[in-house]
Amino acid sequence: MTSEKRIGLYFGTFNPIHIGHLTIANHMVEFSDLDEVWLVVTPHNPHKKKKTLLDDIQRLSMVRMAVEDYRKLKASTVEFDLPQPNYTVTTLAHLEDIHPDFEFCLIMGEDNLKSFHKWKNYEVILERYAIYVYPRISDGTPQPELLDHPKITKVHAPIMELSSTFIRKGLKEGKNIRPMLPEKVWQYIDEMQFYK
Repeated sequence: MTSEKRIGLYFGTFNPIHIGHLTIANHMVEFSDLDEVWLVVTPHNPHKKKKTLLDDIQRLSMVRMAVEDYRKLKASTVEFDLPQPNYTVTTLAHLEDIHPDFEFCLIMGEDNLKSFHKWKNYEVILERYAIYVYPRISDGTPQPELLDHPKITKVHAPIMELSSTFIRKGLKEGKNIRPMLPEKVWQYIDEMQFYK
């Protein structure tokens, strides 16, 4: 009997996806027991449309371009068809329904772990799903019960202090941020004149 496939879910707006996201996703799949990492593109909340947030399809296109040469990385649209606002606990339940043979795990930065106790039904997530945490430079510490929790695995990934906000600002100011983006993503942004 073969064991079920372990899928790490890496959520984000990916506005735009950059080499930091790609490095973390690839590190998680290569240096942990995950079989694949799905980059779950979070749709914009229709009630909170941000001017700086590109359309869902454009952000998805960039994620697809970024991962197409990585066999173990996939772009996921699972949240596009779920009710807004999206809650991780709902997304996980939905994925289990449609992929009963897969075991889903969460990937999050250390900064998110610190606010995890504020997530909707976080106890349910913690009880049912493994969580893989990558390091981030940030203040504060997680809740004491999360520090040595058996469902939480800390993965010693590179610390990537690169943000989509920084990249958007750089583009707006006419800076050359090309090394911070996967090449195809850079070409697409440049061609479409995004974030100017």
